[in-house]
This record gives sequence, structure tokens and C-alpha cells, in this order.
Amino acid sequence: MVQVCLNGSRSAAAGAGLPMSPEEMARSAAKAVAAGATSVHVHPKTPCGHDSLSPRVLAPTLEAIRARVRVPVGVTTGAWAEPDPAARLARVRGWSVPPDFASVNWHEPGAEAVAEQLLAMGVGVEAGIWSGTDGAARFAASSLGPRVLRVLAEVTDPDPATAEASARALLAELGTAHGRPVLLHGEEGGTWPVLRLAGRLGLATRIGLEDTLFLPDGRRAAGNAQLVAEALVQYGSFQRSP
Repeated sequence: MVQVCLNGSRSAAAGAGLPMSPEEMARSAAKAVAAGATSVHVHPKTPCGHDSLSPRVLAPTLEAIRARVRVPVGVTTGAWAEPDPAARLARVRGWSVPPDFASVNWHEPGAEAVAEQLLAMGVGVEAGIWSGTDGAARFAASSLGPRVLRVLAEVTDPDPATAEASARALLAELGTAHGRPVLLHGEEGGTWPVLRLAGRLGLATRIGLEDTLFLPDGRRAAGNAQLVAEALVQYGSFQRSP
């Protein structure tokens, strides 16, 4: 499984190719799926480019993407999009067009309430466990752990020299992860080392402009499809390495 993460919390300042509108996200998703992505993770944006959990923003984004692809589509529930836990939960309850899955960052206040609401709505939960937080410990103690769709082992170390070691430490913290599948990914300079580690360990991974703007050789990526295509090469090349 290689998930494409289309845009993240980046703004238009990241440059051309970052999809911001529903139509741009749909086009980018279609190209990424054609390149081999098996699911889509997206941050719906307001017209001014801010991440939003509003039903009025979520619905047109999901509808546009689903008109172009036939793979599962998920969204963020990150606290930066709605810092107040009660308001975040209310936003999720108001979703008239639900995603197939949603990521919930387990270290954030109110995470378990959001996850429980998503499960009640029939929406899959990706448990986001960030390195450098207490997310792994909180997830290990959670009664919701066995019910999540998968665990996102999210390595926040951007240093290519240390990201793999940080990833291994995070995986050790996760332990059995309640027996749920694990998707391992990095960000910025740590993106490619962590993706190659996922290949060696046989874990699912993700790639996209949310995590990195650059190819392994340092060139600026033309878009999500190019990142996905390169990720499949990198993942396969390292999959059977010692």
C-alpha cells in the first residue's frame, strides 16, 4: 500500500503543483492513482487556503475527488484545523459527506472522542502516532486501539541522517500496535530514508507533497504523481534488501 498525501497543511506559498481547490485536488489524486497510489489522504482547504473540518469545505472536496478515483479517500482531523476539542468534535458530527477514513493524531487533546465519533459514523480511523510525543503510550492504553483501521507511524525527524533511527525507535514504542496494520512514513528530509525502511520492513507507506516537495536526488517534484512513481521504485528496490 502506497498512500498519496496530496497537500497537507502547506499553503500556496509552497509553489506551483500544490493542489488547493477541490478541482486541483481531484486532478492531482487522479494522476497519483494512475501512477500507483492505492488510497488518498487530503487536507480540504478554505478558499483562502487554510485547512478546514467544516462540512461545507469537506463535502465538495470529497465529491470532486471521488468523481475521479475509485480508491478510499481520507482526511485530516488535525487540531490546527480546529484547536478547540469540543468544536472539532462538533465539526466531525456535522459531516454530511463522510470520508472513507480520517487520521486522528493520538497526542492531541480530544483525540479519542473524535476517533469514537468517527467509528460510530462508520468512518475508518487512522491512528496518527507522532514521534517525539506521548501518542504511542496513549494509544497503547486506549480501548479503541483494536478498532482502528491502521496506525500511522509518523516520523517527525526531518534529518535524513537520523530519521531511520527515529523511525525504528517509534516502531519499538508502538510494539504490537493492538495488532493493527502499520503505515510508516517520514517528512521533509526524512521522507525518503523512512520510506526505504518501510520497504525493507514490508510496511505500508505514503508519499506526496504533504511530506516532501523533493525527489530523492534533490530535484523539485513536478507533482504528487511523480512522487508516487518514484516511491514505488524506491520501495521496491529496498524491499528485499538486508
